[in-house]
Amino acid sequence: MKKQLAVIFGGQSSEHDVSCVSAANIIEGIDKEKYEIHKIGITKEGNWLYVEEVDSIRDGSWREGTVTAIISPDHKFQGIWKTDGTSVELISIDVIFPVLHGLYGEDGTIQGLFEMSGIPYVGCGVLASAASMDKISTKVFADRIGIHQANYVVDIAKDCSEINHTMKIAEAKLSYPMFVKPSNAGSSQGVSKAHNREELKKAIELAKEHDHRVLIEENINGREIECAVLGGEQVKASKVGEVVSSGEFYDFDSKYNDENSKTIVDPDLPEAVKEKVRSNAVAIFKAVSGFGLARVDFFVEESGEVVFNEINTLPGFTSISMYPMLWEAMGIDQKELLSRLIELAYER
Repeated sequence: MKKQLAVIFGGQSSEHDVSCVSAANIIEGIDKEKYEIHKIGITKEGNWLYVEEVDSIRDGSWREGTVTAIISPDHKFQGIWKTDGTSVELISIDVIFPVLHGLYGEDGTIQGLFEMSGIPYVGCGVLASAASMDKISTKVFADRIGIHQANYVVDIAKDCSEINHTMKIAEAKLSYPMFVKPSNAGSSQGVSKAHNREELKKAIELAKEHDHRVLIEENINGREIECAVLGGEQVKASKVGEVVSSGEFYDFDSKYNDENSKTIVDPDLPEAVKEKVRSNAVAIFKAVSGFGLARVDFFVEESGEVVFNEINTLPGFTSISMYPMLWEAMGIDQKELLSRLIELAYER
């Protein structure tokens, strides 16, 4: 008998469109002999809709749907409440696959709903999702286990009233150029590179449009290297990959809109450096109580020094996404990878 699988995508974050692309690829890659798939799309306005056809996810027409579908938090009714406004149906669900990048999907928010429902789900739990989504919190975890990372300064004021004070501290501790990032935002949204005080002020103001908690980091000159991790009690690291950005840094446009940006699987690096990346990726994943999957990003300096950048607990599954590419290089195709991730949900 097939298991009933709910795939949830879209969401209210800035990565809504990327989530839809990832979801369509995941739905097409899931083993249909094992799973019957129920698709739930969350619009940018926060409406939950039952989606019939995967093609409607690709062309965006799913957003015009009129059938509501929500996950029940009640253990007595484990599944999806589906209604067209006149009748209500409960669809029993065995497992949930969230494909929600960014805020309200990758930050522990929806994972809390899954915990309340009692339905097994793919990926990291509440703590790992929240800690990894929040860049300042991730810094604290990495510091605790002695992982080398960029020096940083934070501004957690509710508004821009502390900008001058923050800039003074940043200029004393760091040197230009500096990277400025919202603590909670996905896919490099709101991230800027500041080369002087004027740019630093504008960068902090921009970051605060996405989150009032802002991280300012020293610039690391190095190659951008990524590693995929997979597992529950036993965690495995993939081969490493390299991001080659056409822009000054790998921002949202470079990732998704610029065909000149590219990713390289198993780049030319010393084996000791690759192993350091892989071991650090596993260590960071475990430190934040990671489960299921994550992509861990690093810089590798010319000296060979490995510097941790960030961890992404729900990496993309688009055609250019590094996570599935790295596992395919390990001999695990997307169909098998998705099956492993779904089966891991029952081991939590």
